[in-house]
Amino acid sequence: MTVATAVVVPLTTAHADEVVAIYQAGIDEGNATFETTAPTWEQFDTAKLPEHRFAAVDADGTLLGWVAATKVSDRCAYAGVVEHSVYVHPGARGRGIASSLLKALIDSTEATGIWPLQAGIFPENAASLAVHERAGFRVIGTRERIGRHHGVWRDVVLVERRSPTIA
Repeated sequence: MTVATAVVVPLTTAHADEVVAIYQAGIDEGNATFETTAPTWEQFDTAKLPEHRFAAVDADGTLLGWVAATKVSDRCAYAGVVEHSVYVHPGARGRGIASSLLKALIDSTEATGIWPLQAGIFPENAASLAVHERAGFRVIGTRERIGRHHGVWRDVVLVERRSPTIA
């Protein structure tokens, strides 16, 4: 898959340093996550499902963004449900990178029988809410004052995309 000189490929250990750096850049901007420090590559790698993580790279192989999914629960009833994160390097935004990454994730999850994709997004992150809406996600609710972030209570908008092909 190619978008504006970017190619979407499986995310691997070769991308480790850039994944962590892009994650930290999103954290530093303040509207991506409650986390205050990016995980180590080892923590990231252990938590994310290997078959459902992708990288967008430019012609030189530089990482422009990533998407990855985690199980929402170890309980068998939730085996087909994942939560995801998508991060794009600040200098690569506005080029369709997040849309391409979400498409790759949707394709991979549907191919393996995962029926809903979920995410929690700060309401101030209008760009993320918009790209998710364009990818077929819908708002299912808002968790008000769900957590403190730098001493301030924050809301989280819950979005999901239900597969139209998996019953």
